Amino acid sequence: MSKLLDTSEAILIAPNIYWVGMHLKNDPFQCHPYLIKNGDESILIDPGSMIEFDETVRKVKTLMDMKDIKYIILHHQDPDLAAAVPEIEKLINRDDLLIVTHSRMSLLVKHYLIKSNYYEIDKMDHKLVTSSGFRLDFLTTPYCHSPGAFVSYEPTSKTLFSGDIFGGIEESWDFYADETYFLKAKLFHQEYMPSKDIFNYALAKIEKLDIELIAPQHGSIIEKKYINKLIQDMRELDCGLYIEEKYNRELIDTIKELQQKEIALKERDLLIFEQSKRAEIGEMIGNIAHQWRQPLAIVNTSIAILQEKNRASSLSKEELFEKLEKIEKRIIYMSETIEDFMSYYSPDKEKSWFKICDAIERSLDITNLQKSNTHVKVNLLITNEYKIFGLINELVQVLVSIISNINDIIKIKNLTDVKITISIYKDDNYIVISIADNCGGIEDINLKKIFDPYFTTKHKSIGTGLGLHIAKMIVEDNMQGYLSAKNLYNEKNEKIGAEFTIKVKNED
Repeated sequence: MSKLLDTSEAILIAPNIYWVGMHLKNDPFQCHPYLIKNGDESILIDPGSMIEFDETVRKVKTLMDMKDIKYIILHHQDPDLAAAVPEIEKLINRDDLLIVTHSRMSLLVKHYLIKSNYYEIDKMDHKLVTSSGFRLDFLTTPYCHSPGAFVSYEPTSKTLFSGDIFGGIEESWDFYADETYFLKAKLFHQEYMPSKDIFNYALAKIEKLDIELIAPQHGSIIEKKYINKLIQDMRELDCGLYIEEKYNRELIDTIKELQQKEIALKERDLLIFEQSKRAEIGEMIGNIAHQWRQPLAIVNTSIAILQEKNRASSLSKEELFEKLEKIEKRIIYMSETIEDFMSYYSPDKEKSWFKICDAIERSLDITNLQKSNTHVKVNLLITNEYKIFGLINELVQVLVSIISNINDIIKIKNLTDVKITISIYKDDNYIVISIADNCGGIEDINLKKIFDPYFTTKHKSIGTGLGLHIAKMIVEDNMQGYLSAKNLYNEKNEKIGAEFTIKVKNED
């Protein structure tokens, strides 16, 4: 122990910061409480057990009235640090006295019969600021050596109150550490720190601080000139579980195995990424093919009619113009479909307000529903007052998918006297688009599957199982709405048709 220091009195170690501990003769396990003078909001740090109680109180009283202490910091819950708190509480006798600790430790230290309220650092943004502006920062150091362990940093003097970290066991105790201190700290950390990994996690946090002085709960106070070297030496220290040779060997084997698995996972992830990109391209092509199927059929039919009438010399200019205009509209739609799918995942698509009735009319024109089938009657209960913000082409694609499915059912079942009702109305905060038919409805077993990718009841020549899946993705992902389907029944509870409902937020 240094002959220049009188440990029978409080010792100033930094501006307004005092060591108020007790030198335990012939005891290698020295415990150190500290006091920060801050007017009537002074702070007592790790006050200790009843062994040091009388001496600690005496030293504090030489510096201030005990009633000036407002905060008691407990860096962990062990009795060598916290056992004297109930008796110190009685001497302080303040209703606003706070025990500063972690919530994982307040559950434990209450068993010392502490009566004061708790200032739980993890619920207070890991800092303490007094009314005078004095500040302490707290860094959690879990399992070093308790679950809620932490250290306290005073940024003005750059002093770190480190709790158990940097503590030492010394047969011959020196108040200030020297260059040999690591040898004294080594034994303590090997016994008390749980593992090298956990200890290094705590050291990594501490290493980022600008520290002039470390004041641990045990061992010696460490000055700046020794701190960096000590931290580096501590990083290489095998402690806790690591000191058992069998565990250390098993751990090294486990780490090597995990490293090999990590390499394998990276290779697998790369393969999955390549496969997913190919699948994405394939799905996009399938999506485009599905959206093109109906307009291509109409284009093909129009061309066939033109060729036949041309051969028969019965093609008028008016009919030629009409058929070419129809073909042009379908080609424009097909071109827009490609653009829509190319930009499907683009976040900067240009949206605008558009009338829902315009999207409905375009979808009916594209599907050519009434003109291609005289047995179909479309009843429109729509007005031009309803608008939504988004991309009109996306809603057109959704409507085309739904109407095309109805058209396919009409052809498959060879239905006559088909009625389709398309309506728009408001429901609470939503605008609702309803497409209802009398085509016999959907099989109950299929009703929950119709929006699944690649699910179809049609022959592969007319269905891929992607249309309704894409429609649902567009409505729910891009339009933040809902797309659903249900069967319709008559008064006799007979299934007569199906209804598709699109709901989008009313943002007016």
